[in-house]
Amino acid sequence: MTSVAERFAANLRALRDGADLTQEELSFRAGVHRTQISLMEGGERLPRFETVAKLVGALGVDHGALFAGIAWEPHEFKPGGFAVESGEGGGGAAEET
Repeated sequence: MTSVAERFAANLRALRDGADLTQEELSFRAGVHRTQISLMEGGERLPRFETVAKLVGALGVDHGALFAGIAWEPHEFKPGGFAVESGEGGGGAAEET
């Protein structure tokens, strides 16, 4: 099962690669330590809202690109959960976490 952190990591990595930036270059442009970029791309850490805004600006993308394949789905008779698409590019099946 793919977690939210893993899906966010795949999105961030794909966007950084698409922008032809190294982790160090992205960290400089975003004003975020390179270690944080590495932890986010490794699925070990999720960013704060402020960091998301910095990443969006540094990558020149819409914030939705970082959250592609991640959605909250409320349930009528039980607590809601995240629906996370597995794989890169949003083509995988949604899994609930």
